Amino acid sequence: MSGGTVASLPEGLLDGGVWFRVEAAGTASAVRRAAERLAAELAMPERRVADLSIVAAEAAGNLVKHADQGAILVRSVRTEEQAGVELVVIDSGPGMADVPRALGDGHSTAGTLGIGLGAILRQASWWDLHSVPGKGTVLVVQVWPLGAPENPWAAGLTRPLTGETVSGDAYAIREVDGRRQVLVCDGLGHGGLAAAAAHEAVRVFRKEAAVPPAMMVEALHRTLGHTRGAALAVAELDLAAGLVRYAGLGNISGTVFGPDGGRRGMVSMPGIAGHQRRQIREYDYPLAPGAVVLMHSDGVVDRWNPADYPGLFARSPEVIAATVLRDAGIRRDDAGVLVARAS
Repeated sequence: MSGGTVASLPEGLLDGGVWFRVEAAGTASAVRRAAERLAAELAMPERRVADLSIVAAEAAGNLVKHADQGAILVRSVRTEEQAGVELVVIDSGPGMADVPRALGDGHSTAGTLGIGLGAILRQASWWDLHSVPGKGTVLVVQVWPLGAPENPWAAGLTRPLTGETVSGDAYAIREVDGRRQVLVCDGLGHGGLAAAAAHEAVRVFRKEAAVPPAMMVEALHRTLGHTRGAALAVAELDLAAGLVRYAGLGNISGTVFGPDGGRRGMVSMPGIAGHQRRQIREYDYPLAPGAVVLMHSDGVVDRWNPADYPGLFARSPEVIAATVLRDAGIRRDDAGVLVARAS
């Protein structure tokens, strides 16, 4: 995460998103300027840029004043028709026991993100929030030029190793010929070379024809030989059949969380895409309506209990991913999380 000014941010990072650790007023100002700059690059109308400026300033200012270990991701969000700006706002403060009350103007709960949320949300095109007392709050806010599009069925987040400016973890989401497919990739090592391997996997995934996950992993393995290599996994959510089809190489974890509270891990085979593989196998797992598929790199630990987060799986994929990244991501590694919902 960065605490620098927007003028020092490379253009390419703004498109992929920039994390800010928000602890001082100067960083809060940098968040606002970064959001404004990104909106200008996306040619958003001045009126919506002004609304976004209010959202960014209020969200960052609240973290400085009231939160513990606050951070904000500023990134673009896109559809075929328009582009907007998203802020992912997280903290590890006391959290809010009464979220509806916290949404009211003028309500202040010391040490939480709850103060003045109404002012933020009035300017937003779309928002979602989850808070647990003792764990903290996640708020996702989007500002679009036009009305907010339908919330996507999948979303992901990555964060670089502390001290790095780029992440070797990446993800991709696509729907081709009616097939909903997702990729999570962890480039070997850290830094620029790891990021290059992960981005190459994303590029190939996006351009390949609609093939089953095992065939996609095979194609990725064949094309990553000139890179450092990567751990990766591909899942396909087949809602009509009630199945998720999954294939992976290396340390990518995948879990299906059922609407009844059950969970089932999915199997990746040993190997490094682009360099080493014994075999690639595809497995099918039951996928009930409302189930959540969660995939992550080894920069995120599995030792977290969904029961400690009441109502989390009813929230948007963005909020679920941000909550897991906050509480299960480790600082000594790149971290990536993807969440897809069967709905």
